Amino acid sequence: MLKGKWALVTGATAGLGLAVAESLAGAGANIVVHDLVEPALTRDRLRSRFDVEVISAAADLSQRLSIETMMADLLGRLDAIDVLVNNAVVRHFAPIEQFAPERWDEALAVNLSAPFHLIRLALPAMKTRGWGRIINMASIYSTRAVADRIDYVTTKTAILGMTRAVAIETANSGITCNALSPGTLPTPAIQARIASMAATEGRSIDASTRDYLASRQPTGRFVAMEGVGAMVVFLSSPAAQDITGAALPIDGGWSAA
Repeated sequence: MLKGKWALVTGATAGLGLAVAESLAGAGANIVVHDLVEPALTRDRLRSRFDVEVISAAADLSQRLSIETMMADLLGRLDAIDVLVNNAVVRHFAPIEQFAPERWDEALAVNLSAPFHLIRLALPAMKTRGWGRIINMASIYSTRAVADRIDYVTTKTAILGMTRAVAIETANSGITCNALSPGTLPTPAIQARIASMAATEGRSIDASTRDYLASRQPTGRFVAMEGVGAMVVFLSSPAAQDITGAALPIDGGWSAA
């Protein structure tokens, strides 16, 4: 389906980013796997498993110069990034009056400014080819708030506005821009958080997981990361050419509850 296309997935060495990269590779796309430190091991595993071309790239997404350097190198080698998945994220936990200003600045840079810079740098080549797919990872928290996560709620809400703005500007160019809003995923960070809660409360991890999910997703289970990956593949396909500017929930009914 995506044979010959190049897809850049940021934050792709573990969790959702890795699942998305695997799904795109499974659909035939060549992959650029990004992380803060060059993910050579992930590159080699994807290349071996899916028999596609894979490039590893390192960049500190909190730094504009680092982003520009990475993109100049990639575009010089590949001519175009056909599918851009803005997945990398940072998050911190603190009430607003105790929230460290440097953490706020970091979250704005990685979660919001980095997608802007990556999109603006990828668009010219996409427009030249008359084809492109931009997929921004939002969150269930782009439509609702939660205590002690001011950076995450703010940046994930803002990414929806960016998605709509880019979609309107590219509507007649063969490029689409959409956002996905997952609910609770079994990422290493979430599982560590549940394990910490279980230890604090003296409960089993299974019991804590059930309660954690029951208060969020009506399905009572984690959102499958491969399901999010499959949606990325669909949005990158010809069948999704008329879906643009959309914010699509994948949250086990959380947003409907």
